[in-house]
Amino acid sequence: MTTFFKSCTAIVATAVIAGQPLAAEMITEIGAGEGQVNIVAWPGYIERGETVAAFDWVTKFEEATSCKVNVKTANTSDEMVALMNEGGFDLVTASGDASLRMIAGKRVQPVNTDLVPSWPSVDDRLKEAPWHFVDGVHYGTPYMWGPNVLMYSTEAFAEAPTSWSVVFEETTLADGKSNKGRVQAYDGPIHIADAANYLMYHNPELGITSPYELNQEQYDAALDLLRGQRKLVSRYWHDAFIQIDDFKNEGMVASGSWPFQVNLLQGDDAKVASTIPQEGATGWADTTMMHAEAENPNCAYMWMEHSLSSNLQSDLSVWFGANPAVPTACTDGRGMQTAEGCTKNGHG
Repeated sequence: MTTFFKSCTAIVATAVIAGQPLAAEMITEIGAGEGQVNIVAWPGYIERGETVAAFDWVTKFEEATSCKVNVKTANTSDEMVALMNEGGFDLVTASGDASLRMIAGKRVQPVNTDLVPSWPSVDDRLKEAPWHFVDGVHYGTPYMWGPNVLMYSTEAFAEAPTSWSVVFEETTLADGKSNKGRVQAYDGPIHIADAANYLMYHNPELGITSPYELNQEQYDAALDLLRGQRKLVSRYWHDAFIQIDDFKNEGMVASGSWPFQVNLLQGDDAKVASTIPQEGATGWADTTMMHAEAENPNCAYMWMEHSLSSNLQSDLSVWFGANPAVPTACTDGRGMQTAEGCTKNGHG
């Protein structure tokens, strides 16, 4: 729990923000909808029933507001930042390692939480999280958070792996074969935190207290571990659906992953499962942020309010295997999620 809510950013990003003028002034009232809202989102975050009919939190919003929802999927934080830099979007479901970059670059604007009626229902632990709350200013509304799990093949592992060593060190698996060439790792700088988390447990002499805040010696050790991992990795993944295909068809047996891929694979009867090993896990917390030059701010605010509705938060947390930013979504029965489901997802 404590690891998941740490800022998933480099210290450098925070330093860049210090002393800079911040983004555009926030709006003070919501007018009539403009007819559309353009959103950059992670895969699976904004569903209209096209993948699975039961998961649709777009259709009723469009009917109620006349704001058509247009979605551009981004597979990495870098891609999100690049798209927001290009412009033409109103909102982004920003990861922690992208949000501060966009605040520093003045690509997003302050959010007036008084214009979001459901704001009081947001988890108090997220309301002023450092990856979207800067110098006393809110730059978004929390959306989802959760762990980076270890996904594994139940054919290659007789039991759930107890350590992340299966993706960091060469070993013979229960199927009698080496893990070399059969594991994956995330294709992004934030994966350094996964290495640091592993070292924090196995090399306590390094003195790592947070996988997201490293001194030079700790950083060098994490890079050395990742260089060794390179000899094992068959593919660095960033596209969730390509990873799904790799586990189905390319013989992959272990990787850091999101619960989203695990859920889809299990729904397709693939022989995979997930676990959080003894070292714990890094996590992510995503925030809906508004472009500094959003062309459809009224529809954008309407969507931010809709995104915090309990039934959306509940259903999305089931679909993605994540935790809602609105805690009551775990228990109020308005959607599919249950208290047991949230506990399984690490809600705490």
